[in-house]
Amino acid sequence: MCIGALYRRAIGYDESAPSAWFDMARDRNPKAQQMRSRIAAAAARIMAEDGIDDFALAKRKAARTLGATDTHAMPGNEEVEQALRAYQALYQGEEQRERLDELREAAAELLRALASFRPYLTGPVLAGTAGRYSGIELQLFTDDTKGVELFFVNQGLTTEGREHRYFVGDQPRSASIIRLEWNDLPVTMAVLAATDERSVLKTTIGGRPIERAGLAAVEALLASSARLGGSLYNPAEV
Repeated sequence: MCIGALYRRAIGYDESAPSAWFDMARDRNPKAQQMRSRIAAAAARIMAEDGIDDFALAKRKAARTLGATDTHAMPGNEEVEQALRAYQALYQGEEQRERLDELREAAAELLRALASFRPYLTGPVLAGTAGRYSGIELQLFTDDTKGVELFFVNQGLTTEGREHRYFVGDQPRSASIIRLEWNDLPVTMAVLAATDERSVLKTTIGGRPIERAGLAAVEALLASSARLGGSLYNPAEV
């Protein structure tokens, strides 16, 4: 069996019949079901090969490429993420494992350096889907945003800043976004109020909670990777 067929099987795509892999409660049309799995596979390839980390953008590009106009056929982020894991395992195995370990090592170093600002790792590096173009994403919970900026100024590093909005339930939360290069790796940090550390943050009101992990959990991921000889596993499995 060719590697492409293995990938289609891994994501549940069957060329001869509608896939049973996805939850079809939203749409029971067989053609829409099959298009849904095709969009998930195409979006996963775009994310892995083009460095796009925005699920919505990847899905729109995939749908456009496939000529899909039915929004009911659009897969969920979880479906695309599972397809992305399958694609990386089949097409980018060793490269992706090495890159992920490199990013997690650098993230652990940053978490130690920023300990006084209550930092957490989040995003693809935590999820295990980081690839060749991915950077490190952190959340810091502190009321001393200037102190964070000064820390990097004292390291001789140049930072870029902007504002972003998150949600706790249906309540918006403002965050300062700081971007920089750390050991030649791109880093994006969201600095939120110290009181939000115990809150469940989302990027949109209806979005899924943003997972985050402290230093101990990241070190456990690295230790587990060393034992397993690679990084193709979920944080939840540690």
